[in-house]
Amino acid sequence: MNISVVVPLFNEAESLPELFQWIDRVCTSHAYTYEVIFVNDGSTDNSWNVIEKLASEHKTVKGIKFRRNYGKSPALHCGFKEAEGDVVITMDADLQDSPDEIPELYKMIVEEGYDLVSGYKLNRSQGDPLSKTIPTKLFNATARKVSGIKNLHDFNCGLKAYRKDVVKNIEVYGEMHRYMPYLAKNAGFDKIGEKRVRHQARKYGKSKFMGWNRFFNGYLDLMTLWFLSAFGRKPMHVFGFLGTLMFFIGFVAVVAIGIDKLWALSQGIQQRLITDSPYFYISLTMMILGSQLFIAGFLGDLISRTSQDRNDYQIEKTV
Repeated sequence: MNISVVVPLFNEAESLPELFQWIDRVCTSHAYTYEVIFVNDGSTDNSWNVIEKLASEHKTVKGIKFRRNYGKSPALHCGFKEAEGDVVITMDADLQDSPDEIPELYKMIVEEGYDLVSGYKLNRSQGDPLSKTIPTKLFNATARKVSGIKNLHDFNCGLKAYRKDVVKNIEVYGEMHRYMPYLAKNAGFDKIGEKRVRHQARKYGKSKFMGWNRFFNGYLDLMTLWFLSAFGRKPMHVFGFLGTLMFFIGFVAVVAIGIDKLWALSQGIQQRLITDSPYFYISLTMMILGSQLFIAGFLGDLISRTSQDRNDYQIEKTV
């Protein structure tokens, strides 16, 4: 099969028939063998009935229904598990992602050798409020800096194309769908490209993802992903270093306070008690925190060494 189109959705019943007809028209005109996998993420409208109707009329339609709303990342994870196409394309169900981009995305994966191609919506600012565009710009700038993927302008674009090996070797969980390129890079798929795509106006309903909370949640997820990729298998390297550093500074400060007290006594200089000095307690606090960080790193290392995926490494091929 040439293409699997994975479409996560929540309350998009009105747009689904038109979206499928558009995908079918594009794929048929280019003679692609394809499937469309609709993942119903706990919709409360008529979305699942529409999917069942489409599946009964078209063999190319598959549907997955969640009992409740889990989020976009779990929907993509389940869609990726079912995908059989050599190229997997994801798009949103609200008709803002154009299926006319599919042939070029497919070509970039198959002919140009990209592992992942991410869409870049050039005209996104048209019609989007500042509460959406400003957090998006800040989010993308931070993601480029942390991930080291400098050539992507829009990490969170729903329109992406993947080589099949990519989606079968990465785990999408929580809200990590924002960082698919970063996940792919960490799994060893580092040929990542970008394609400029047209952002369609929303035809039905309203956006489900608005506001500054997208930026803050995305920032926390990015820090989690960075830490796991950098220190997930060696937590002692970060906690042990920070703990040792804090303990050493606190210890040196306590010694300095003690030496100063002894010198004053030897000179007959009247000084207040060491325990009356705030610096004494600050130093002790640093030593205690340093010890706790060191122990946290030690425990993290023990957990890492006993985890089931401690030796789960990505192997591209064997001979």
